[in-house]
Amino acid sequence: MTGWIAFAAAFAAFFVSHSVPLRPPVRARLVRLLGPRRFAVAYSALSLAALAWLVVAAGRAPYVALWPRLPWQSYVPLAAMALACLIAAFAVARPNPFSFGGRSGGFDPSRPGIVRWMRHPLLAALALWSASHMVPNGDLAYVLLFGTFAGFALLGMRVVDERRQRVMGAARWTALHRAVAACPPLPCPASLPGAALRLALAVALYAALLMLHPVVIGVSPLP
Repeated sequence: MTGWIAFAAAFAAFFVSHSVPLRPPVRARLVRLLGPRRFAVAYSALSLAALAWLVVAAGRAPYVALWPRLPWQSYVPLAAMALACLIAAFAVARPNPFSFGGRSGGFDPSRPGIVRWMRHPLLAALALWSASHMVPNGDLAYVLLFGTFAGFALLGMRVVDERRQRVMGAARWTALHRAVAACPPLPCPASLPGAALRLALAVALYAALLMLHPVVIGVSPLP
C-alpha cells in the first residue's frame, strides 16, 4: 500500500505544482518577485521535477498487469515520439492565438505553419506521448499515469478552445480559424529554410530523448 500512497502523493504534487502557480493572483505575485523570464524557468523546472517524481513513483507502485508485454509494442512509442518531436519542434516559440499561451503577436493567418493542421500542437504531442506509452506499459500504475495525461491533453484542447473564444470573442475566433483553414496545406518557398531548421531540431530532440531515456527513466526505449 505504501507504493500506492507514494504514487497518489506524486500525482497530487504534480497537479498542485501545475495549477497553483498559474492561478492569476499567485502568478502575478511570482512574476513581480522573479520577473517573467525567471518565473518561466522556475515553473518549467518545477514541472519537470514533479513529472520525474511521478514517473519514478509509478515504477515503484505495486505491479498489477492489465495486458501482457509483447515485442511489437516497443515500436509504437518509438514511431509516435518521432511524430511528437516533429510537432513540438514546429510549434515551440511560434505565435499561436488559439493555444493556451494565446500569444498572437507576430501571427500571420496567411502563413500559420503547423497551426494550419492543428490548433493545439503541444497538447497533440502530449497526447501522442502518453497514449503511445500506454501500449508497452500495460500495468495499472502506468495506465493510470499515461491515461490521465492523454485524457488531460484531449480534454484540454476543448477547454482551451472555449477559453480562447471567450477572451477573443466568438466572432473573431471563428474568422481567424476560417482564415487559417483557407491557407494552402504546403508551406511557401520563403518558409522552407525555417522549416529545415525546425526539422533538424526535431531530429536532435528525438535523438536526445533516446539517449536520455535509459539515464533518466532507467529503461532503454529500444526493442
